[in-house]
Amino acid sequence: MANPDENSSLFLIFILTMLALPLVPYTILRLVRSVTEKKKTIHCRCSECARSGKYRKSIFKRISNFSTCTNLTILLLWVVMVILIYYIKLLSRESQPFEPFSILGLEPGASESEIKKSYRRLSVLYHPDKNPDPEAHKYFVEFIAKAYQALTDPVSRENYEKYGHPDGRQGFQMGIALPQFLLNIDGASGGILLLGIVGICILLPLMIAVIYLSRSSKYTGNYVMHHTLYTYFNCIKPSLAPNKVMEVFIKAQEYMEMPVLRTDEEPLQKLFVAVRSELNLDMKNIRTEQAKFWKQHPPLVKMELLIQAHLTRESLDLPPALLKDYKHMLELAPRLLEELMKMAVLPRNAHGHGWLRPAIGVIELSQSIIQAVPLSARKSVGANSEGSAAFLQLPHFNESTIKKISRKKIRTFQEFREMSASDRAELLTHTVGLSPAESQDVELVLEMIPTVTVEVTCETEGEEGIQEGDVVTMYAWVSVHRANGLTGAHPHAPYFPFQKEENFWLLLADSTANSVWLSQKVSFMDEATAITAASKAIQDTKEALGATVKEINLAVREAIEKVKSGSRLIMGKFQAPGEGTYALTSYCLCDTWIGCDTKSNVKLKVMKRSRAGTRSAYALEEGPVATVAEEGIEEEEEEEEEDLDDYESEYSEDEEEEEKNSKKGKGKAVNGSVNRKGETQSESDGSGTEE
Repeated sequence: MANPDENSSLFLIFILTMLALPLVPYTILRLVRSVTEKKKTIHCRCSECARSGKYRKSIFKRISNFSTCTNLTILLLWVVMVILIYYIKLLSRESQPFEPFSILGLEPGASESEIKKSYRRLSVLYHPDKNPDPEAHKYFVEFIAKAYQALTDPVSRENYEKYGHPDGRQGFQMGIALPQFLLNIDGASGGILLLGIVGICILLPLMIAVIYLSRSSKYTGNYVMHHTLYTYFNCIKPSLAPNKVMEVFIKAQEYMEMPVLRTDEEPLQKLFVAVRSELNLDMKNIRTEQAKFWKQHPPLVKMELLIQAHLTRESLDLPPALLKDYKHMLELAPRLLEELMKMAVLPRNAHGHGWLRPAIGVIELSQSIIQAVPLSARKSVGANSEGSAAFLQLPHFNESTIKKISRKKIRTFQEFREMSASDRAELLTHTVGLSPAESQDVELVLEMIPTVTVEVTCETEGEEGIQEGDVVTMYAWVSVHRANGLTGAHPHAPYFPFQKEENFWLLLADSTANSVWLSQKVSFMDEATAITAASKAIQDTKEALGATVKEINLAVREAIEKVKSGSRLIMGKFQAPGEGTYALTSYCLCDTWIGCDTKSNVKLKVMKRSRAGTRSAYALEEGPVATVAEEGIEEEEEEEEEDLDDYESEYSEDEEEEEKNSKKGKGKAVNGSVNRKGETQSESDGSGTEE
């Protein structure tokens, strides 16, 4: 066995190795990400957003951004590694191999006279008669005298030259990478080694696996609980009105686990009085409605009141306990709304279509939460069919401001945006009464609001026209233009306490049948990723069609230029339905801004099948998805029949007309190709009324 110092050194080397294996690559990965990641600092610069503080980069905020648990842990582990390296280096110095020439300060092969001369010189310094220091005596006996003997005694010199040591051949030594105090326990070394092997090789990996599996079984990749997705899937209905989406949204398991304390009762009562008009209560029977509201599950009551407090901008008076839950609720809201949107457009029928009406409701709720605008503000008032929601997202705007503007025949938000800057400034300063600085804030926000255009084309790759059962490819170029020239930016949202990227949802839908054929989330923040995706999509498509290399390169260059100019390519596939002409609608909905949603018509003509094709292949690919969706709702079909009587009667005539058209439809396919600057979507276009 090795000596104790060597065992301790081996143990430290083992710890250092196990620490460095994950730490070094993880640190390099984080550094590479921090260097290559594009800093998203493009945000609104109005005075309200500046006062919100979420974009402020003070020294304390920078320190707090760095001093996260992960960064501090990495820094601490690197400090431990440096200490281990320094200590191992000290131990290695103490256990240097025996080198007599270097001990005597000579070069290898020195003569005997040089050896004696060096020995006499060192004796003057370290001999006990000359130097009374005990350390000098020890060094003289163990090193200097031994080195002199090894080089002057014939036997010792022969042993050194042959075996590297003056005492001859040395025994083979083995060390154990364990601390010395564990090996000093009499009779217990074997048990400790066994426990160490079992703990490190079996129990530790098993514990990590159990923690990982328990967490992964509870959360999805988007850090949303599986129970939340199950609840959303079962609560989303095709006839769900937009003003009822809130009731589904607050049933998330993350919200249900928030505690309701006794100290919350009084502030919640006050909050109820402040937001009562937004709770859709029957004011004629207010006592019964109020009692019914408070009989709900306490977390449901708390979450709905907190969200309504945010929408009505009554959150400033919340007590500290509720304020903490309020911020946590808003922090979770974006990803919960994204999952709720996915549940709304999830294929639910044999054709693989989702539901349009609840999807629009989710987007409207997301816009209201980000902009802190009440849902009631979307209701049409007089000549303004869009309501006042879009105006309320502007800084320094309120209901009285909107009334003053309406007197000048400015009825819609689009009309207000289309005014010239000088006319708008005169209106805001002279008619509304805003100061020049406040008017400038309005201009800054209007410059941030995007104008969205969509070009949609549907075709069967490599074929002329679209026939029944074909795999139809949708190509959509979504373009964003802003008055300030930016492409991607953070929205104006001074009342939302966290940074939120703006995202768009492109839906290809049949509004009469309340069905979503295709859906895709679109982001304009990462241009490099968009260029890569568009280039690959165009290249694969052209190669499949047998295009030449020159044609492929030209098409790829055109796509890259489009992306750099503020466009994103969206592709999707769906199976062509039965013969007939279908009036589809492409919706481009923003999850942060109110009033910039667009929709455009897409006419799809499907001919009777006359060629062998991809029907069976597509059915094989898409079949399992439809089967899963059908199994998920099979048990609920009977319960939904009574609830959907009105919904079915609303669309029954349209379905009969579609069947007639499918019998009459003949001729060549007309592919929908649209390039319309979207009109602002009103509630009557997408929302409908509550069934």
